[in-house]
Amino acid sequence: MIDFWIGAGLLLLVALAFLLLPLLRGRGEQTEEDRTALNVALYQERLAEMQAQRAAGVLSEEQFEAGRAEAGRELIEDTEGDASGRTRAPLGRKVPMALALLLPLLGYGLYLYWGASDKVQLAREFQSQPRSLEEMVARLERTVEAQPDSAEGWYFLARGYMGMERPADSARALERAIELAGREPELLGLLAQARFFANDKQWNDELQTLADEALAGDPDEVTTLGLLGIAAFESGRFADAVRHWERLAASLPPGDPTREAIQSGIDAARERGNLAAESPATPAAAGEPGVRVRVSLAPELADKVAPGDSVFVFARAESGPAMPLAVRRLTVAELPAEVLLNDADAMMPQLKLSAYPKITLVARISRSGDATAGEWQGRSDAVDSSERSLQELVIDQPETR
Repeated sequence: MIDFWIGAGLLLLVALAFLLLPLLRGRGEQTEEDRTALNVALYQERLAEMQAQRAAGVLSEEQFEAGRAEAGRELIEDTEGDASGRTRAPLGRKVPMALALLLPLLGYGLYLYWGASDKVQLAREFQSQPRSLEEMVARLERTVEAQPDSAEGWYFLARGYMGMERPADSARALERAIELAGREPELLGLLAQARFFANDKQWNDELQTLADEALAGDPDEVTTLGLLGIAAFESGRFADAVRHWERLAASLPPGDPTREAIQSGIDAARERGNLAAESPATPAAAGEPGVRVRVSLAPELADKVAPGDSVFVFARAESGPAMPLAVRRLTVAELPAEVLLNDADAMMPQLKLSAYPKITLVARISRSGDATAGEWQGRSDAVDSSERSLQELVIDQPETR
């Protein structure tokens, strides 16, 4: 902070100049007073000389009076310019010197009370990269201490605490961030995650409420989807873990480096739960509740797709949320295939297929595995969600964006 103190010192010198200049001017006034005293002394000496000449008969009375008048006029002319200075009360030297000494101390005290030296120091620290996670967290702790109303500071501090495996501290930081920034889905998902790990990975109703609120604000909130999969896996609900992690993988952009890790989790859940790798392709019984859909590929598209391309089959409300009510995943190699869409496939607990009287069926082929965008699709007209007859869905048209 050397440049800061140099600047402060220069400003202090300017302030001291305003105090010390009057002292310099006072010395000039003293010189004027000394010159006036000399003029008076010369006048008195001249007057005494003329009185002696008058007594000796050299000067007559008229000449003496004329000479005295002339000397008096000259004295008045010599002293007229500084008459106002003699009538002004001088400030003296003690007061300006005392102020000159006290001003630096006063300024320093006021800066310590109202200044922001801590923020200046933090700004300088953040210009260099931290050498460790602990150093970064220490900086963030000082940041929120200096700026307690910074939602971004509390957010990054919470992420740092999670990186240091301090979930309880992370939860407290996130609670403060939510107070400042509002109940954003990302913050809610992170808070549920922190509380889950702080509670020894025990799921409860409070965490479920946070997860539901986060997904209601953003159905693709990645932290929440990943957390739901972890919680389901830890409690032995492997089918639910697969469902949540598949939704998470479908929401990620192509080429995301976390896809591989998510797929490893899906494979582990299928193995632990003894689940078929492509269980959605099994035919649905005619009497089972839900909408049965037979998905096929138009012959003219056979040479335009690859066997491993993903196929997403989902139902949407004709009048309602844009988010799919139910979704199943296949591959091109499995087509034609018959699937059943019902409330068990709901992407969110509060959005059940049976709650909407009219639905639209869509099948989408995506080379990247992204459920939200693909290359080819098939779409049905509106059907009753209570319809039990088999619905035919042919993928036969390019998807427009």
